[in-house]
Parts: sequence; C-alpha cells; structure tokens
Amino acid sequence: MVALSVKKNLLILVLVGILAGFVPGYVKGQSVADIVTQDFFNGIINQADASCAGKNFYTRAGFLDALNSYNQFGNLGSADDSKREIAAFFAHVTHETGHFCYIEEINGASQDHCDETNTQYPCNPNKKYFGRGPLQLTWNYNYGAAGTSIGIDLLNSPETVATDVTVSFKTALWFWMTNVRPVVSQGFGATIRAINGAIECNGGNPSTVQARVQYYTQYCNQLGVAPGDNLTC
Repeated sequence: MVALSVKKNLLILVLVGILAGFVPGYVKGQSVADIVTQDFFNGIINQADASCAGKNFYTRAGFLDALNSYNQFGNLGSADDSKREIAAFFAHVTHETGHFCYIEEINGASQDHCDETNTQYPCNPNKKYFGRGPLQLTWNYNYGAAGTSIGIDLLNSPETVATDVTVSFKTALWFWMTNVRPVVSQGFGATIRAINGAIECNGGNPSTVQARVQYYTQYCNQLGVAPGDNLTC
C-alpha cells in the first residue's frame, strides 16, 4: 500500500510538472495569453496615432489565433526564459511597426524585394514582396516559405499579410520560430542580429539597436523578469 501511495504521489507530481511547464503554449503554469494580456497589448498599440492603419488592424485576438499554429512560442525551459522570449518578440514588433502603427513598409511598393536566384519560391512578376505584418515579412523566399508553413499561397497573394490579421501574426511567428528562436538563448543581441543584423549590428546603426534594446528592457520590466546578458550586437 505504501508503494502504491508513493507511486500515486509521484504521478501527481509529474502531471503537475507537465501542466506547469511543458504543455505547448504555457509558461510554467501561465499561458502565453496570461502574459500577453489585453492591457499589455494595449500598452503598445495605444501609443500609435489614431490615424495609423495598424490601429484598426492588429489585435491581441489575432495574435492569440496565430499562436494556435505556433504553440511552442513562449514555451522555453524556464518561466523567465519564456517571458524573455515574449518580451523580445514584442520589442521587435514594436520597433518594426512603430507601436503597431504600420502594416506595410513605408514606400515598400517602390522597393525590389525579388530574389530571382531563388528558384524554389519564384516571384510572381505582378506581385511585390516588401515588408508587411508585425515583423515586416520581406522577400519572395520568406513569403513562399511562410505560406508553405501556414498553408496559404503567399507568393501569389502577399497582400494577404496586410489584410488578414491572423495570417499576419502567423507570418511573424513563423519567421520568429524559424530564424530567431534558435538564438534566443544567446541573448537579445542575437535576436537583433537574426532579424536585421546585416544592417544594424557591428556599428551599422547603433541608435536603432538601442531603440530595440529599450523596448525589450521595458517589456522585461513589465513582465517581471531580468533582461539577461548580451543585449546588443
């Protein structure tokens, strides 16, 4: 009987541990939704001017809907690491969109973001692959790969990233989980390098780097977690 009781207690502890930290979409007993509250989201988007296109586009509900497809986001080895990932993601989103002001890249239609050497995701000559969405998805190969992951032909309908908020957030989470998540543990500076390192890092644009870091540390403070080391690049 004692042995059975011990086994039962161990099983309960294991189940509690699973629920506390290893269920996708959960951060040690808290869901990502518990951390990215409406107040947290509003604290970002409310800083955008009323005339901003993104003001009536980006929503917390859209983010949470997209999260269902990428439910490993915000689910790292510890609660602190998970909160740092969430803070980092929204720091970059804040910077890229101007507090959710912009849906599309400024003057994006005049830019050529077609890599003709990429044969896996060939450009549609009638479409433009400029920055769109929370992390400003750019280039035909990113639209193609993101679309494959999401299940939408974004090569032939890249504008969907600017018209469907859930798809928009899905592209941001796809880019994050594919390109940024692998280096998150190396510090916030590594996430800057993964997103725009060729332009900003190694002295390329120190003021922009500092702006990203400022948002990150602000959100870490809001979430009650230390920002960690290696903040710049």
